[in-house]
Amino acid sequence: MVTKLDEAELNRLESQVENGGGGAWDYLSLVRKLKIRRSNLVLKHGLIILNDPKQRSALGDEEWTLIEQVAIAAMDCNSLDTAKECIKALSKKFPDSQRVGRLQALLLEAKGCWEEAEQAYSSLLEADAVDQVIHKRRVAIAKAQGDTLKAIDWLNKYLELFMADHDAWRELAEIYVSLQMYKQAAFCYEELILAQPTVLLYHLAYADVLYTLGGLENIQTAKKYYASTIDLSGGKNTRALYGICLCTSAIGQLTKGRNKEEKDSIDLSSLAAEALKKDYKYRAPNKLPLLTSTFKTLKISS
Repeated sequence: MVTKLDEAELNRLESQVENGGGGAWDYLSLVRKLKIRRSNLVLKHGLIILNDPKQRSALGDEEWTLIEQVAIAAMDCNSLDTAKECIKALSKKFPDSQRVGRLQALLLEAKGCWEEAEQAYSSLLEADAVDQVIHKRRVAIAKAQGDTLKAIDWLNKYLELFMADHDAWRELAEIYVSLQMYKQAAFCYEELILAQPTVLLYHLAYADVLYTLGGLENIQTAKKYYASTIDLSGGKNTRALYGICLCTSAIGQLTKGRNKEEKDSIDLSSLAAEALKKDYKYRAPNKLPLLTSTFKTLKISS
């Protein structure tokens, strides 16, 4: 995680380097340490160091670290000839390196040689079946080609090995939602909530998916997760407040007033509606009549 102090130091060094004040190596080292992308500047100042024999020799073994960093930046900037030369140098120095092999496959990706890149990654996985970066690159290749079903397949295989990767679960959930595969998306959000129960965005997304699926049980559960979102946000999540109102209305229509539990919890929707009215009065008073009309349609009192 990049702290404010890290960001301030990065900006200071960046300004210093760009204005001819020196410190290029310190800047490039900090970019690498923080794992952020400043590809244009990394390429520019990295090449200045590599093309200066005095600066380059002063790096010692760190020269190869810089060459790798410049290679990645060059691919980001579509300077593929530069990337090729850097990777060639690394390959000569480290002929059997899995790390260099990944760079060679990345270059194939950058050239749009998808099939060759995928073959290269498959070969690398034969040597190291749990290389996390390579598994992610296969997903990226599928997405780059617009092959969503293949991306789903690779993500599922990836998650069999790396179940604790929350970003991968979220990516898979979002792909499922885009394909209207809501049951599968719901499973992904369940995994995310179990792993990170205090992240309100997961509660909200799960509630949205359940509401979209429909049916009394799903909508009742969706209402609970909208409520937990409101709780986690301190009562300030507009989307979740709307969700409470929509769920209450839908449950009322599905049960025709026969569900005593829903009768007892009608106050929750009234509180949500009142919170929405206060929010609209403050932020968008001209839209308040539309909100009031919506509540009437939903048969929600406020």
